[in-house]
Amino acid sequence: MEASNQTVEPDNELYHALQRAWNQHKDNGDGVVADYIPELSRADPDHFGVAIATANGKLYAVGDVEVPFTIQSVSKAFAFCLALEIAGPQRVSGRVGVEPSGDPFNAIVFDPDTNRPFNPMVNAGAIAISGLLCEYLGNDAFDFLLNRFSIAAGRRLTVDEKVYASEFETGHRNRAIAHLLLANGALAGSPDKALDLYFKQCSISVTAVDLARMGATFANMGQNPLEKSIAFELTSVRRTLSVMFTCGMYDYAGHWAYDVGIPAKSGVGGGIVGVINRQLGIGTYSPRLDRKGNSVRGIATFEMLAEEFGLHAFDCTNVGSTFISSLIR
Repeated sequence: MEASNQTVEPDNELYHALQRAWNQHKDNGDGVVADYIPELSRADPDHFGVAIATANGKLYAVGDVEVPFTIQSVSKAFAFCLALEIAGPQRVSGRVGVEPSGDPFNAIVFDPDTNRPFNPMVNAGAIAISGLLCEYLGNDAFDFLLNRFSIAAGRRLTVDEKVYASEFETGHRNRAIAHLLLANGALAGSPDKALDLYFKQCSISVTAVDLARMGATFANMGQNPLEKSIAFELTSVRRTLSVMFTCGMYDYAGHWAYDVGIPAKSGVGGGIVGVINRQLGIGTYSPRLDRKGNSVRGIATFEMLAEEFGLHAFDCTNVGSTFISSLIR
């Protein structure tokens, strides 16, 4: 497999760092492709792409960065951000918490103190968020969500209908979660409508470049750096990044915050999006997953980039939004 160059300035150090990371990890055969959603098992396990989009509109990309895959749980971060905007933080907090769970992403377990999902980055919390969006937006909920996702990515996104059908046909565990949410008062409307929105949002087709640009939109405080269009409301972005930092990587979130220190969200489709506030969005794609459901090559790439550029939120060399300005101007 040859690396593909999609970059504004190929001599820039960010591009060379991506090239090094891609070369170092492209032959890593650890992990397996998800198959609990049958259509996901069709992914090529050797695909691997890495992209960085900056908050001032530049793009650096290496590998299989234009290969489409479904966004899956990466969508949870962006949907949560929209729910905060539409319903407000008080109403959202009445349906879902913001604490790490320490349990697998599909666990049927709620916070014993509140009888609500622990956070919006696990399935139970994300389905509660879908229900809330349906309450406020009705039949327009998915079109609204898809439009905002598309603004963030800088192009019109679409649904992978085959994956959507596969999720719908096999999502029995999520149906159980939805009905338990209804029984506990964390879902007020139809479980079927909430689930349909959830299945559709997870089936949106994206690329590593799309994730990088969506991350850059978060980094740019909700405004797409190229289009200058507002995708997400400012204070909702801040709250979402906080939850991504502590809860975004399933039950690996603690190790991620400790070792990598970047707000991020992963998905079983093989994608990871990371956000360096005011600076960068990072998108990776590789469908080989570890036992916790995270991309093996994706984690290794983030670890390498964080170490090389001091991107950890608490790194002594990270002085905030001016840290790597000389590289991205």
